[in-house]
Amino acid sequence: MTTLNLRDAAGRVAGTTTAAGSASSGPVLTALVRTAAALGRALLIAVPVLLVSTFITFMLGGLTDQDPASVVLGDSATPADVARMREVFGLDRPLLLRYVLWLWDALHGDLGSSWFTKIPVAQSIAERLPVSLSVAAGALLIAVVLGGVFGILAAVRQGGWLDRTVTVVTSVLATVPGFVAAIALITVFSLLVPVLPSGGWVPPSAGLLTWASFLLLPSVSLSLDAAADVARQLRTGLADTLHENYIVGAQVRGLPGWRIVLVHALRNGAGPAVAVLGMHVPRLIGGAVIVETVFALPGIGELTKTAALGGDVPVVQGALLVTIGVVLISSALVNVLLVKLRPAARREI
Repeated sequence: MTTLNLRDAAGRVAGTTTAAGSASSGPVLTALVRTAAALGRALLIAVPVLLVSTFITFMLGGLTDQDPASVVLGDSATPADVARMREVFGLDRPLLLRYVLWLWDALHGDLGSSWFTKIPVAQSIAERLPVSLSVAAGALLIAVVLGGVFGILAAVRQGGWLDRTVTVVTSVLATVPGFVAAIALITVFSLLVPVLPSGGWVPPSAGLLTWASFLLLPSVSLSLDAAADVARQLRTGLADTLHENYIVGAQVRGLPGWRIVLVHALRNGAGPAVAVLGMHVPRLIGGAVIVETVFALPGIGELTKTAALGGDVPVVQGALLVTIGVVLISSALVNVLLVKLRPAARREI
């Protein structure tokens, strides 16, 4: 009888545990399904955007008046030599066929070779992309930290001197172009107070502190606009959220102020700031062209500019394709983050 009772008790406990496990796995499974659905919707948008943007990019490169065969062979080349070189480059084929073949090769990792240096485009991009991604990631991190801190402080102290100061400073920073900020930072931190290098690049293998010193000024100059917008949007979103009834209820229950802001209000109030940050990601990558020029960084922006000035179309097309891919992937990740913060946002994607 005792054994039967133990078995009964064990059975009830096991059944309760199983039910609890099923109940706890339900929300997790639902969250995973929603995240996968948001990522799927973002990819469905990204694929046609990628096709249209690559088609436009290829058409612009193919419709230029410059004949790379004549440029490569020089003025002494005969028409027969130019025709043979055009055949080698594939320029004797119809433009649409060239686009299809180029896209097929690109999907298999072959972006072609430079018309002038014969270096594979994928190799050139692989050498330059880490530099641009490091600067963009550093700028994104600085924008999130500075924009987040000052946005939260302005919302918590809304109407006070700190709120007005943040509003004025962010309004000024939002109007400063990246290259102007870069020149000002070089003047201050490399000439007047020479504590940071004015340009150049070293890899992380040379030492993290040395690498960070070369990364800091380009990242800061690129991040100011994004940080200002994040701070303003976060301040506006949190200012409205902090007057919601559930926030007042949390205050009445005596929850700490930091917990109310960072745990309860920030989740609902950060949506506009995250959306603005997602809009800034293409600017951070595209704006790196100017910053890389000012700081003499060997990034993908500098590679694209040099190739465009020299008429090296395969390099320009490959660099733009990789840049478009990076922008679309980052946009998809931002959309997933928005759905996590605001489930209602999945109807907007």
